[in-house]
Amino acid sequence: MADIIQLLPDSIANQIAAGEVVQRPSSIVKELMENAIDAGATEVKVILKDAGKSLIQVVDNGKGMSDTDARMCFERHATSKIRTAEDLFSIHTMGFRGEALASIAGVAKVDLVTRTIDSDVAANVRVEGSKITKQEICQGSLGTNISVKNLFYNVPARRKFLKSDPTEYKHSLDEIYRIVLSYPEIKFSIFHNNNSVLTLPASNLRQRIVNVIGKSVNDKLVPVEVETDNLKLTGFVGKPESSKKSRGDQYLFVNRRFIKSNYINHAIKIAYEDLIASDQTPIYFLFLDIDASKIDVNVHPTKQEIKFEEERLIYNYIRVAVRHALGQYSITPVLDFSRENTFTQRSNVGTNKNADLYNASQKSSLEKEKLKNWEQIYEGMITVEPENLNATSKFQSELITDEDEKRNTYNSDVITNRPYQIHNAYVINPIKSGFLIIDQQRAMERIYYEEFLESIKNQEVLAQKKLFPKPIELSAAKSEVIHSMKDHLFCMGLEIEEFGKNSFIIHSLPSGMESNIDESILIEELISQFQENVDMKLGFEESIAASLASKKATKRGKALEPVEMQILIDKLFACENPFTNAHGNKCFITMELDELKKRFNS
Repeated sequence: MADIIQLLPDSIANQIAAGEVVQRPSSIVKELMENAIDAGATEVKVILKDAGKSLIQVVDNGKGMSDTDARMCFERHATSKIRTAEDLFSIHTMGFRGEALASIAGVAKVDLVTRTIDSDVAANVRVEGSKITKQEICQGSLGTNISVKNLFYNVPARRKFLKSDPTEYKHSLDEIYRIVLSYPEIKFSIFHNNNSVLTLPASNLRQRIVNVIGKSVNDKLVPVEVETDNLKLTGFVGKPESSKKSRGDQYLFVNRRFIKSNYINHAIKIAYEDLIASDQTPIYFLFLDIDASKIDVNVHPTKQEIKFEEERLIYNYIRVAVRHALGQYSITPVLDFSRENTFTQRSNVGTNKNADLYNASQKSSLEKEKLKNWEQIYEGMITVEPENLNATSKFQSELITDEDEKRNTYNSDVITNRPYQIHNAYVINPIKSGFLIIDQQRAMERIYYEEFLESIKNQEVLAQKKLFPKPIELSAAKSEVIHSMKDHLFCMGLEIEEFGKNSFIIHSLPSGMESNIDESILIEELISQFQENVDMKLGFEESIAASLASKKATKRGKALEPVEMQILIDKLFACENPFTNAHGNKCFITMELDELKKRFNS
């Protein structure tokens, strides 16, 4: 029998490795920036073109590489970070696996120029698809300048799976933020499509957070600083009022390496217990310093997962430290460390006014829990699938009309045509075969979504001018998103004018939107929702329309007059697709009389 096992060529092996290490442009941004930091750079410049699909360039003033190292760095498992297996359990550098550059060179065209302090000339190495096509000496500054062009040019199947430029750009910025926040003492300059996005001078942590996230976050930060013999936790957590529904601005670093940990995130969330709603998440920028031998970072190629030797200890340590920090700044009751989960009441809690507020909040929580349980009872009862949008006519014919009442085509002694509301969240409307349960918020989202798309199509501006235009300031990344959205937002009634770098003025809101809305929060949430919608592969205009519709829609919890409920029903079933909102969530469910009888007879 002939031999069938053979060694793969390096080019194919590198492409396989790239599947784990290089998932998208942001993966390359991360690896190259980490290399610059490990090289001791004090200044790092990042240049992107077309969200990194065409070009990713990182320039640093680190120690550089020799001629031999410049060539060797593209070999698989070539690294300067570790020497023995024991080194894996005492890692102090960002990189160590020796896979990144080889993987990158396997799926892109890479050009490297590097010079050390003791050399007068630089080394230039060019690699295409794992093959070195050029190596020569040239002029170059101290440090390393590496360019990655035409990502996945030789793997078209992978290139077509890259998402839109805004989505890929968002992922790259996420990686950039994680690194620049972890190293505030390093100067960073970020450019995208020849535009300066971020210029970050060397600073302290608080200044870096403000420069990256925006000035509005400054007053919302509470410092955290706790140290024991084995652990040290520093950084900032947000005040309860800064919490958000989306999971943004949550940064946890272990030995200055950004990690993702649902377990530790839960510990932080528990520290805010009774301070924020259950569907909100706090913001935080926390740095945990721990003995490198007590953790294992060699869990995943992205190095964003870590195993702790004493996980429960870390959990409790972070939970208590965050709660104590909030207590020190009179945001929560002061923590009594002698008894777990025991807090000393603040002096003003005993007043009648605050007691009433507390009781009201408790009632509110009970009502929310009741609503949750009520929804579970009706879960899965829908009998209509949105596969055929022509089915809309079926429900329009099912609705009870005045003519039906005159002809008495149903038992009018029992059924009334008037809709009614329960829990200020759902509208019940009788139909000939039973009744509909309409989610008022989702129904409004569908109605406004289609109205906004129609406004874009017809270039009709439905706006209400503000008496006093509202200035807002955003981070550089969010400013980029607003630049791409503002023309479409204008067609929907939200007029935003640029007012200096990363500053804007809001002149009008969409017609019908609440006048007392906080414009800053509106814009922040619009950006967050837009980015989520783009990830869901909605089109650009559809993403904006869905984001704005969700902000304008009448929320659950608002009482509706009978005429408002009837208008809601009429508009919903006049929509092209009344079955779901833009995110695919059901707008209504039906209950047939036959099904109701079965439930009573069961």
